[in-house]
Amino acid sequence: MSDSLDKWCSGCRRTLPHKSFAADRNRRDGLQPRCRECVAEYSAAHYRRRREAIGKTVRERVHVPPGHKLCRTCGEVKPHSDWHRNAAASGGLSTRCKACRAIQGRGDHLKRKYSITEVERDELIASQMGICCICLAAPAAHVDHCHETGRVRGVLCFSCNAALGQFKDRPDPIRRAAAYVEGIAWKPTLVAPGVYQLPS
Repeated sequence: MSDSLDKWCSGCRRTLPHKSFAADRNRRDGLQPRCRECVAEYSAAHYRRRREAIGKTVRERVHVPPGHKLCRTCGEVKPHSDWHRNAAASGGLSTRCKACRAIQGRGDHLKRKYSITEVERDELIASQMGICCICLAAPAAHVDHCHETGRVRGVLCFSCNAALGQFKDRPDPIRRAAAYVEGIAWKPTLVAPGVYQLPS
């Protein structure tokens, strides 16, 4: 079949090469009366009308240049470098961009580890006026919880959260550390070789 400009499209009313038309064995010339572009446009419009008739929303078609992909979560077109690889996906890329995956990952982490949502965490930070419960100076950023009960106690700065972890959440060493910092000596007394007595 020739690729010369010898077929007229009844949709866009242009004369186009044969390769611009899909095959149709029921037609005398073996080609559809409308070009591929017109058929695609008609199908999209028909699909849109059917979806709207049943009350469903239809996403607008977005132009995506080569080497880019549209993230349906944030609605932005981003280069392939902003996506994680996914061999199981048809395009070889994840369904969400790296930024959206990170945001969802933080929310999932809060729910999984602390049984709270990001909104609840933000409300907790607001109730602390945005600062750490312990030092009352640094911004609150890390959720702190009781390792025995799982109960969330507050939101701390990195340093205070790490310090509690080093003390393994034991109140007595924390009290002794506070007294030590305040200048109260907590030095043990040698009562026998290798035996020390701590002050009461």
